[in-house]
Amino acid sequence: MKLNANKLFIAVSLTVAIGWLVCVALVGFAPGSMMTMSGHMMHSDFHGMSWTLNMTGIVAGLFIWSLSAGALAWLAATIYNFLHKDET
Repeated sequence: MKLNANKLFIAVSLTVAIGWLVCVALVGFAPGSMMTMSGHMMHSDFHGMSWTLNMTGIVAGLFIWSLSAGALAWLAATIYNFLHKDET
C-alpha cells in the first residue's frame, strides 16, 4: 500500500494544530492544574514556574509544532513508500 505523503502531511498538521489549541485553552482556563499535570508528565516539580500565554507565542507554537509534525509525517510516508516500491 502506498501512502499519500502530502495528505498525511495535512492530516498530521491539522491534528497537531487542534491538539495545540486544546492545550492552549486548558492552560488558559486551568493554569495550576496544567502546571501540575505537566510536572507529572516530565517527572519534575514546576510549581515555582508560571505559564506565559500571549498571541505571538500561541501563533508561533501553532505553526512550528504543526508544520514540524507534518514534515516528519511526510518524511515517514516518503521513506515508507521508498521501502515498499518493489511490492505490488
